[in-house]
Amino acid sequence: MYFLELGGEDDAFAAREAESAAADVRPIAPGLALANAVVPERVRGLAYAHRASELLGRTDADLASARALLEAASIDRDRDATVAVRATDVHGSTGVSTERAERELGQVLVDRGFSVDLEDPDHLLRVAFSEGRLERDEDGRGDLLSNAEGAVDGSRGESVSVCALGWLAAESVRDFGTRVPTDKPFFQPGSMDPLLARAVANVAGARPGATILDPMCGTGGVLVEAGLVGADVVGTDAQAKMARGARTNLEHFLERDEPSPTGVSRGSWHVGRGDATRLPFADGAVDGVVFDAPYGRQSKIDTHRLEDLVAGALAEARRVASRAVVVADRSWASEAREAGWELEAAFERRVHRSLTRYVLVLE
Repeated sequence: MYFLELGGEDDAFAAREAESAAADVRPIAPGLALANAVVPERVRGLAYAHRASELLGRTDADLASARALLEAASIDRDRDATVAVRATDVHGSTGVSTERAERELGQVLVDRGFSVDLEDPDHLLRVAFSEGRLERDEDGRGDLLSNAEGAVDGSRGESVSVCALGWLAAESVRDFGTRVPTDKPFFQPGSMDPLLARAVANVAGARPGATILDPMCGTGGVLVEAGLVGADVVGTDAQAKMARGARTNLEHFLERDEPSPTGVSRGSWHVGRGDATRLPFADGAVDGVVFDAPYGRQSKIDTHRLEDLVAGALAEARRVASRAVVVADRSWASEAREAGWELEAAFERRVHRSLTRYVLVLE
């Protein structure tokens, strides 16, 4: 069993992305989830889950309970190994002093025969304290609601207080600042930030051996993130300028000999000019489709009405893949159902006061 430390403002969306790297993900408190198993190299490629730790145990979110748990826990680490403790108070929700927690829990480990190395320990004990409200589904399991379903607030859900302890197994590589859209070789306003691009690529199934298609690839941001976690990526765009720019970005980030920051080989890539409503691919040719639909108030569409473009792209995505993730400034759920998709999940991502992005996960 593992516990995950989630990031961002929407735990439901973070947990959904984490399912690409972990099995049976279920939230237990704000910012925290459990999983039956994890794939460490995929955890390193997550955007909205920061760490996965092998669960030692969980208790109430106070230091006395955490200390009692650690004193009683069975620890299967070599006593010759060095250790360190790192604690976090999720969203500052509990008021627990993390410095004091690290000091006192570190002393428990010393009393049990371990040596502490704060700089480069052999094993790192993660301790996460969290309090808040948690919805329960029909099976009685935790389920933090997505924004699309209704935000969790003080009037809903069960009050929870959780401290989770575990040995760090893997953590995500936080290098997204090196790919800020404005710093890329080719940039256009409205480009998706790399955190969201990585997350939707992961939800669509990006991983080594998978092929991910973006039929409205724009500057190639989603393709870059999918390629950095090992997927082979294919992109099309109706505008020759965008296809050329996407190729420039993909060449810059994916044409390198060394492994990507996530530790896997970068995926192959191909980008060409094309119409998302008439894709030049065979049925079932790719593993997943992701696209950021044009925003009606901002984008000029030369060949289609916006509604026809999105409906046609959804139909073509259904033909070439069994999963799709659509990002847009509105919900295209009815059009997705008409194209033969089932809506597996829906989320809302607030970008700023005048823009909310909808994320639809289609199966």
